[in-house]
Amino acid sequence: MLDILFPRLTGGLVASINREAFTFDGLEPVSSELIEESELQKAMLFEIAVARAEFILAGDGNPPWSDCIQTATERQSRHYDAKVPAVVSENDILIAEHAAENLVQMLRRTQRQRPASQLEAGPVIPGMGWIATGKGDFSLGKILIEVKHTNRNFVSGDFRQVLMYWVLKYADAIEHDDDVWSDCLLLNPRRNSAIFISFDKLLQSASDNSSRVEICELLRSIVGKDLERR
Repeated sequence: MLDILFPRLTGGLVASINREAFTFDGLEPVSSELIEESELQKAMLFEIAVARAEFILAGDGNPPWSDCIQTATERQSRHYDAKVPAVVSENDILIAEHAAENLVQMLRRTQRQRPASQLEAGPVIPGMGWIATGKGDFSLGKILIEVKHTNRNFVSGDFRQVLMYWVLKYADAIEHDDDVWSDCLLLNPRRNSAIFISFDKLLQSASDNSSRVEICELLRSIVGKDLERR
């Protein structure tokens, strides 16, 4: 489905977009050596970091690690058979603390550039047909913010994800006369890397020069055909 919607989101385009990546002054990447020493699953480790960042942004300057771990476990359980980690080592705490602080700083600095916009955690991603309603990572006014804790550049799957979020949001906005995100900010606190790109540019580059309306209708037709097969 995503290949039909965004046929030009190939390696060459992704490499071109990644050349626009930037870093935040004064922030250091999380130590790869420490990450390698961790016995936690990486998804859980960095989910704990995101949970801690959210608590801090909500006003809790030093949230209990037990709360961060419990929140991360609940989120991971939606997709995996996740359980509360039996052991979270000092090394794990150092990694999660560093990643959380990087994310907090990235978001706060971005927000300072747009003081009139409200930072929201877990913005709703509308569903369509068999596509269930979900949640993104953050939004700041008309900016959708997606967080990735990987050891690589952003990949085509990352861009497909935010593009799908946008199309679903746009389809819902048409029906409810609501606002839609105009820009996307991809953040990688682990590497201190970020990309800021307008959705119009990303849509035009990734699709076959289709308009936003054409992309939305194409998705509707794909979802409708899948429902008919059922």
